[in-house]
Amino acid sequence: MARNEVPVEKRFPVLVQITRASHFAWRQAVVESCPGCDPVAVVNKMWEITGHDTAAAYTRRLDPKKPLAMQFAKSIEWSSQCMGEDAEALPGKNDGEAYLKHHGCPWFDWHKRLGLLPEDRPGCDIWFRTAIDDINARLGTKLRFETTESLPEGGACCLRRFWVEP
Repeated sequence: MARNEVPVEKRFPVLVQITRASHFAWRQAVVESCPGCDPVAVVNKMWEITGHDTAAAYTRRLDPKKPLAMQFAKSIEWSSQCMGEDAEALPGKNDGEAYLKHHGCPWFDWHKRLGLLPEDRPGCDIWFRTAIDDINARLGTKLRFETTESLPEGGACCLRRFWVEP
């Protein structure tokens, strides 16, 4: 079958899984090639770098005159859905608060299957923290977040709260 005969609806989910597989292959290459190095520290550094890149991309689209918490939650929702994750942005009690709920996450599934579950939530939290810190520095805002529930810790979902401090 020629490449063009495979519909994009089939190719895209496969590509996304190949991308995740590449992350874990990269992690294994670090473990095997750099004895004595701490693979968790390397993975955490990768998520930090990813957070910087995420902030650079999102900052171009965020409007500081509009509710920032929901804009950020919707940005993550969009990226997550593009990567095949089941995510939704939810309103908070006011314009200064929003939630992001991942009902399921392929990253969680991969970490669990490979026995790397302790790396799952910390990686996400580093990514969120770094992106938010960079956005705050660029926009002069005080966006914050907390993880209130997570799949790796036995939760039914990953739930993150975003809010802007005055």
